[in-house]
Amino acid sequence: MRISDAIIAGALLALGCQQAVWAQDASAGRMPVPPRPIPGIALPEPESQDLAAPIPLAPGRGAIAPAPSGPAAHTALPIAPFSSARDALKAWMRDSTAGDQAGAVKALEYAAAQGHLAAQFKLGRVYASGDGVPTNDLKAFEYFSKIADENADEVPGTSDGRIVAAAFVALGGYFLDGIKGTYVKPNPDRAFDMFHYAASYFGDPDGQYNLARLYLNGTGVSRDPRQAARWMKLAAEKGHAPARAVFGDMLLRGGDGVPRHPIIGLMWLALAREGADATRETWIVERYDAAFASASANDRTAALALVERQQGRAERR
Repeated sequence: MRISDAIIAGALLALGCQQAVWAQDASAGRMPVPPRPIPGIALPEPESQDLAAPIPLAPGRGAIAPAPSGPAAHTALPIAPFSSARDALKAWMRDSTAGDQAGAVKALEYAAAQGHLAAQFKLGRVYASGDGVPTNDLKAFEYFSKIADENADEVPGTSDGRIVAAAFVALGGYFLDGIKGTYVKPNPDRAFDMFHYAASYFGDPDGQYNLARLYLNGTGVSRDPRQAARWMKLAAEKGHAPARAVFGDMLLRGGDGVPRHPIIGLMWLALAREGADATRETWIVERYDAAFASASANDRTAALALVERQQGRAERR
């Protein structure tokens, strides 16, 4: 049975290409940092009813934990019985289904060395998570760097554009913490550039959320809660559950130059609760429970009415 390129790309996305830097200048000048400001989506001015104050950042989103370094990625073409990247991807699908992780990785490495974008990104995720291979964050970093270096002008909104945006987000996470024992050192300024490019040029919600966190903490940029609220709102409007939770909490608290709007804040927290992963994002559930427990009956009722209105709009789209 013939397998189309669209099916292969879709399978890669389903197995880990949904979410995801350039190497630093010290690493032999691999690539330049995108200039600031980066042309892209214009940031709208916040509406007065949609902004509020900073809160402690939520854990566990964006940055990938560093792990031991290893050999550089994307070097020599792996020796494998494949005639083309397409043939290798067919083998990857077959071996993945059969549970042959070693064979699947071998096939992906061949396709990646041939320049297949989704294969490169999937390999980055594989090495970052240790899925069937020893965890190797340096290899992951270098795969993501290759993607960002060679595809920074990919068209936003396309499947390839989403992959490239995810690579920039993954790189931002690595630059926040660095990779112990390697040339990848903590560099908040570069983290800012990676998140900003993903957020502004690609309009990526993970990039927007992580960029907002930098503005909230003043990491790699001057602290600016109002700017943080703008980026958090953009991500929240795209259904990003952590952004919805943090933005809702900001609206509940108010301050730092942004107004307090408890009903709208409760609405965003309720929407975040609905979209949260109950296993990995328990902090969202806890924040929702605490906010609704302390809210007045009238505010809860008004907020839930707004939630229903938002859901109705989403269903009509």
